[in-house]
Amino acid sequence: MNEKKFVAINYISCKDHYKPRFEELFATRKGAIDMMPGFQFMEVLKPKDGSEYLIVSHWENEDAFQQWTKSEAFLEGHKRGFEDIKLAKERGEEAPMSSSFKIYDVIAK
Repeated sequence: MNEKKFVAINYISCKDHYKPRFEELFATRKGAIDMMPGFQFMEVLKPKDGSEYLIVSHWENEDAFQQWTKSEAFLEGHKRGFEDIKLAKERGEEAPMSSSFKIYDVIAK
């Protein structure tokens, strides 16, 4: 069934200087999520007002999403961003980005 049943939205706040790098990370992503069982599709939304980016992923069910977040593929897919944060902290700087996940059941479309 191709009907989306579960959505996870990652709200990403980036420092202004980091926004081009953040966009580059998605432009050159390896697509690890694309091979995960239960994954349907993903949208990366750039804010027109300079606020948060939204990463919207659609899944067959919540379990498929939870399996993704615990997978080796998840770590691989986020490695470059995690490394950027680690390096900034080692230099005594604030993290160049932060994120917050919210999850949703789809009740109508």
